[in-house]
Amino acid sequence: MSLSLVTVGTGTAAPSRARSSPAHWVETGDIRLLMDCGAGTVHRLARFDLPWDRVTHVALTHFHTDHVGELPALLFALRYATVPRRSEPLVLLGPPGTVELLDRMAAAFGPWVSAPGFPLVTLDVVPDEPFPLAADVWLECVKVPHTAESIAYAVRADGVRLVYTGDTGPSDALAAWAAGCELLLAECSLPEPLPDDTHLTPRLAGELAHRAAAKRLVLTHFYPPVEAVDIAALVAGAFAGPVSLANDGGRFVIG
Repeated sequence: MSLSLVTVGTGTAAPSRARSSPAHWVETGDIRLLMDCGAGTVHRLARFDLPWDRVTHVALTHFHTDHVGELPALLFALRYATVPRRSEPLVLLGPPGTVELLDRMAAAFGPWVSAPGFPLVTLDVVPDEPFPLAADVWLECVKVPHTAESIAYAVRADGVRLVYTGDTGPSDALAAWAAGCELLLAECSLPEPLPDDTHLTPRLAGELAHRAAAKRLVLTHFYPPVEAVDIAALVAGAFAGPVSLANDGGRFVIG
């Protein structure tokens, strides 16, 4: 079984003409999973001809606005802009606090957020406890150093594994957990020197891919300053495998 990945949003909180905030679309079989839902996601999904109205799962990595800010807009679109009106359930997943986050959004925007007119199941996922997306498709997660709740995800289907770091700093645990993945979708936020240890530079992203023995590295989450350096050359100093710098709308097939 193959996994298809579309890098819907490859930017950050910094406004950009070319990059919207983080969002990544994964399809396999009947599963249509959106990982993160930052500003610009809903219209980008339509622009890239993705079946946004048939999304089955949304998985959040953490609660920074550039990763969750467009979730109410997605729910609003699914409530009012689907033809015919949506009746299929949607499963919203995220780290501990996701259920509470949706409650706060409902308090701010209205009760339709948590009762959008179709079945909405909201669950806090538990690191190291795989969650079944389908009979043969699993979502796995592990804690990463960014915010208190931040997690990385892996989608595993028939022995094929895609790992998405979300926002993270350097992490031995993440490198070990991602070991052998077919594709590592890793943040590459800033150039050296980092102001703190909650993001990755090109060199650190390359080191992560090398230590994980990833078969392919795809970079995302670019703040403008990092695009002024030779990202590929800096990554190549640590990782000898194939590297792609993702753009909004980039498409990858794994398996």
